[in-house]
Amino acid sequence: MKKLGVLLIAGLIATPAFADEIDAATVEKIEAYLASIECQMDPDDIEVEDDGYDLDDVICKGGNQFDIKLDKDLNEVSRKAE
Repeated sequence: MKKLGVLLIAGLIATPAFADEIDAATVEKIEAYLASIECQMDPDDIEVEDDGYDLDDVICKGGNQFDIKLDKDLNEVSRKAE
């Protein structure tokens, strides 16, 4: 019984990590947007934030690297060169 309690508590602690996962459809939309601006990135570098998405290590045509922020509607709100 004690082991069950420990497993339940561990599961509850781990649950918030899954809340920030991004669904496949959104990843596809982000990748399509990046392709439209001639950029690409590893989908593992997409971070969910309260106000949208943070795209780390985006590589664009010409070899320039950026961090790009998108709002919840996937509109670009900022781009910072690295």
